[in-house]
Amino acid sequence: MDTPLTSRFSTVAFLGLGAMGFPMAGHLAARSRETGGRTLVWNRTPGRAEAHAAEFGSVAVTLQEAAGADLIVSCLPTSAEVDEVLDAVLGQLTPGSVWVDCTSGHPDAAPRQRDQLRTAGVRFVDAPVSGGTAAAKSGTLTVMVGGPQVEVEAVRPHLAFAGKLVRVGDTGAGFAVKAVNNALLAVNLWAAGEGLAILGLHGVQLGAALEVINASSGRSNTTENLIPQRVLTREFPATFGLGLLAKDAGIALDMAETARGSAPVIAQVTALYRAAARVIGAQEDHTAALKLIEQMNGVELK
Repeated sequence: MDTPLTSRFSTVAFLGLGAMGFPMAGHLAARSRETGGRTLVWNRTPGRAEAHAAEFGSVAVTLQEAAGADLIVSCLPTSAEVDEVLDAVLGQLTPGSVWVDCTSGHPDAAPRQRDQLRTAGVRFVDAPVSGGTAAAKSGTLTVMVGGPQVEVEAVRPHLAFAGKLVRVGDTGAGFAVKAVNNALLAVNLWAAGEGLAILGLHGVQLGAALEVINASSGRSNTTENLIPQRVLTREFPATFGLGLLAKDAGIALDMAETARGSAPVIAQVTALYRAAARVIGAQEDHTAALKLIEQMNGVELK
């Protein structure tokens, strides 16, 4: 029998203060100030947590101290890192609390993590986010959540970084939607890069071409925002790593193979992004994948 779900979340802990997590935790800290609660923050690099406390009024703590919170939100690179943290704190968790994992995790990890937390009387929902650093800073992220309805509704008011929160199914469904969403990002970005490379080889002015495409049927977020703001400017700001996008596309491919489905486009794009991560650099912004297309065609997208 499950431990009764807590009726109040007066203490919130945020684990993982990366490019997304840092502003996300800031919104939780702001909400805590309004409600009289506390937001605890932890990062593998303690200085990052201390900087967050100085900027947002959160409390920098050890991982074990964070484990006692009523609501724990994690935002780590992969499910493997979540497993490491979970193993380290399982004995310090508060029965009745909820663990919300905003990591772009693997759907296969979610049921296992939920079962492990259940032994400590803790609930688990997978809640990856989309919208990039801009939406994280503005508190308008889209959150796709997997888990029982009652648990999703219990945490919904407390996820102050969400502009839109949708329960997409049971445990693991949030991770699944996130993986497919990012696989589509990868497909759209790569296809647009190839198309622009072809146009560049024919001497077409790419800014003008995008103006036409973005008023036509070929438009996407990649042509409307990512390529004009990051690629044509040659800025490639490091927000979402190329290696992480390759990982997410790989998760979508894993899902297809597990279901014995057919996804040849996602399979090919996954291979291309893995190659780009090796050649261009896994830590580079995901839009830098188009540098591989440039090398393949001997043309610069600008």
